[in-house]
Amino acid sequence: MAIGIKGKIGVVVEEHFDETEYQQFNDFFPRNGYEVEYISNLWNQEKLTFKGNDHTEEVTVTVDFNNINPTDYKGLILIGGYAMDRLRYQVNPRPGQPNQSPAVEFLRKAVKAMDTENLKIGTICHSVWLFCADPELIRGRKVTCAHNIICDVENAGGIVMYKDGETMSTYIDGNLISSQHPGVVEEFMQVFLEEIKK
Repeated sequence: MAIGIKGKIGVVVEEHFDETEYQQFNDFFPRNGYEVEYISNLWNQEKLTFKGNDHTEEVTVTVDFNNINPTDYKGLILIGGYAMDRLRYQVNPRPGQPNQSPAVEFLRKAVKAMDTENLKIGTICHSVWLFCADPELIRGRKVTCAHNIICDVENAGGIVMYKDGETMSTYIDGNLISSQHPGVVEEFMQVFLEEIKK
C-alpha cells in the first residue's frame, strides 16, 4: 500500500455498471486518500473488461472474489446499474439451495464481517439486488433503493425507508449504507466516507 493511502475500497462490478457512479468513485475516494479496487467474478480468467450502461466507460478487473477477503478493505461498495443482477447468476441452481454464485458467496462473508468486524458496505440504486439473491442477507435490514426495485427488496424481507413520498436519498443501518440512485451519489460518497472513518 502506497504511503499516504488510508486503505482500499473494494467496488464490486460487472457488465452494465452505472457510469456516473464509476466516474465519481474514481475521483472522490482517491482525492480523500483511499485506493479504489474493482472486484468481480473473473470466471477463471486473469482479467475481464466490463462496459458500463452507456458503453462509454469500461473497467478491466484483475481481482477475483476467490482471491480476497472482505476485510482486506476499509469498505465495500456494490455499484449500481444492472451489474449486481448479472452477478447473481449461478451455473447450477438446485431446488431449495441458497444462491451459490461467487458474488453472493463473497457477500455472505462480507455481511458477516459487517455485523461482527465493523466492515462498511455501501449499496446504491439497483445494487441492493445482490442482497436480494439470499433473503438471509437482507431480512429485517433497513435500506433505501431505486423505486423500481422496491418490491424486490420487500419481497426478500428488507425494510424500505421512505421520506416525503419517495425512498430516502441515503440511509444508514448499522454498517450498511444505502442510497437511492446516481443523482445522490455525492451524498452517498460523503456519508460512506464518514462511516469508514469511524
